[in-house]
Amino acid sequence: MKNMIKDAAVLLIITVTAGLLLGFVYQITKEPIALAQEKAANEAYAEVFPGADSFEAIAFSVPAGDSTWEEEYGAVDIDKILEVKDGLGNNLGYVLTVTSHEGYGGDITFTMGIQNDGTLNGISILKISETPGLGMKAEAVLKPQFDNKNVSSFTYTKSGSVMDSQIDAISGATITTNAVTRAVNGGLYIYQTQLGGNVQ
Repeated sequence: MKNMIKDAAVLLIITVTAGLLLGFVYQITKEPIALAQEKAANEAYAEVFPGADSFEAIAFSVPAGDSTWEEEYGAVDIDKILEVKDGLGNNLGYVLTVTSHEGYGGDITFTMGIQNDGTLNGISILKISETPGLGMKAEAVLKPQFDNKNVSSFTYTKSGSVMDSQIDAISGATITTNAVTRAVNGGLYIYQTQLGGNVQ
């Protein structure tokens, strides 16, 4: 009985000590991690909307009862919307931070910049954990295909794109391709229906 109490006391001390150490480490690393994440986000904003003077967050929520959104983009979240302005305060467009929950290896998060005429400047991937050599090619293969496109939505193809609205799928990574393409379309849908956007 004494040995059991002694062992329990030792385990309790170890657990409490480990918890205190983890809490201490968390407090030390919390701010640097947050600053690094903020820096990465700001760099992504600038990448998808070069030349912008400022980015201002606006309040937003997907309207309840939007059946198109629920049916087509139920696995997509719009995490943040920023209004892009020039040095005179004029609106240039928007930057959206979008997350797809359909990735093969987990969530895929990226920013996308859209000009007032509906032109998609491009996307910048913030988080991706797809299969090395397959889905992780999204940065090199998918990302460039969205640059400077003015279309209402995208589709992906396995036989080679022949128009601006088509994206060449990553060979062997259809799930990743679909996840990114659908999430981009979700961002475009929100821009077109909720932010007064249009396409030429």
